[in-house]
Amino acid sequence: MLFEYSEKTQSLIARLQAFVDANILPVDHEIHAWDHDPANLWKPWPGLEPLKEKAKAAGLWNLFLPEEYGEYSPGLTNLEYAPLAEIMGRNGWCSEVFNCSAPDTGNMEVFAKFGTDAQKQQWLEPLLAGEIRSVYMMTEPDHACSDATNVRTEIRSDGDDYVINGKKWWISGIMDPRCKVLLLMGQTNPENPRHSQQSTVIIPRDTPGVEVVRAQTVFGDVHSPGGHCEVHLKDVRIPKENIILGEGRGFEIAQGRLGPGRIHHCMRSIGSAQLALELMCQRATERKTFGRMLSDRSSIRMEIAKSYCDIEQARLLTLKAADAIDRRGAKNAKDLIGAIKVVAPQMAQTVADRAIQIFGGMGVSDDVPLASILATQRFIRLADGPDEVHASQLGKFKIGQYAKPGEGWNEVPTD
Repeated sequence: MLFEYSEKTQSLIARLQAFVDANILPVDHEIHAWDHDPANLWKPWPGLEPLKEKAKAAGLWNLFLPEEYGEYSPGLTNLEYAPLAEIMGRNGWCSEVFNCSAPDTGNMEVFAKFGTDAQKQQWLEPLLAGEIRSVYMMTEPDHACSDATNVRTEIRSDGDDYVINGKKWWISGIMDPRCKVLLLMGQTNPENPRHSQQSTVIIPRDTPGVEVVRAQTVFGDVHSPGGHCEVHLKDVRIPKENIILGEGRGFEIAQGRLGPGRIHHCMRSIGSAQLALELMCQRATERKTFGRMLSDRSSIRMEIAKSYCDIEQARLLTLKAADAIDRRGAKNAKDLIGAIKVVAPQMAQTVADRAIQIFGGMGVSDDVPLASILATQRFIRLADGPDEVHASQLGKFKIGQYAKPGEGWNEVPTD
């Protein structure tokens, strides 16, 4: 891969950064205060929609959708989008301004890649316009769904309908009043081979039987306005035309959805880490202890140097994964995708922790975003499957790739 961004990408980087500097940073504290005011629980910040219109007018809209999606895409590759996701990742709420926030991005890719014309018209088009929001429902409280084949929510055929019963949790975004559609992965064919038992269906948010049981907290924060919730589904009835791609295709859809989405997550993590690094460098030039500036202390310089090295390594690995997806497809880039999912959020968490240490007491307050970065990155390490799952799968894949039975380094040839 080339290490220089294309002229088109460089232009978009400059335009996006200018937009963020002019429109996002000045109101960052305002939206943070809004989201943490109990009076505003589950209400989007009112200044968001005008900012989204500004982003549309500036041509900074739906940048995430790869060029393979034709008319729906702005024409960027995953590699070209990666540095834009990094810029957005410096502020936790920034991506939504450009209609590039999860889980909508992954859901839009599902509709664009697998949806029927009717499904695209009803759900994809308003999602692309930023008029509605969506959720993805896979994780269950009673089963370890980091292995997607464990999903057990029942999708039972009943004449022209499906009837759905089960429990889901950590369903992000469902409390947002703009959420209008749910994509649910459940089990339609338990008698099938393991990877063809599940299906993905569309559930309108207002369908009877969809019950939000509770809003779950992440390190004490409910993450308003979208939340992360436990949801029970009791005799939820939908027409059979609400299935995506067909019965038994749910695992395939989930894997297709997760590849590019992990690039987005990891580049946002790198953006957060880069912000933490810049903050710790600034702090080192402003703070004096025991008669010396922090910037003069070798231990502080070492922490800054290690953080820079960690960020650069993670960034290059993520860009390599993005390039591999563009060239070979997500399935053939699964080793690199697994590697960045393990590396990037762990790196960002570590860098944020170093920055907190350099800031001292201020680092754990809301005066700077470091505590939020630390908590978010720790959550991300679980949100798309624990590190151990990705590392185990990656290790298994590499053992199969590199190990050659009978050709060990200490094998003694025999006649």
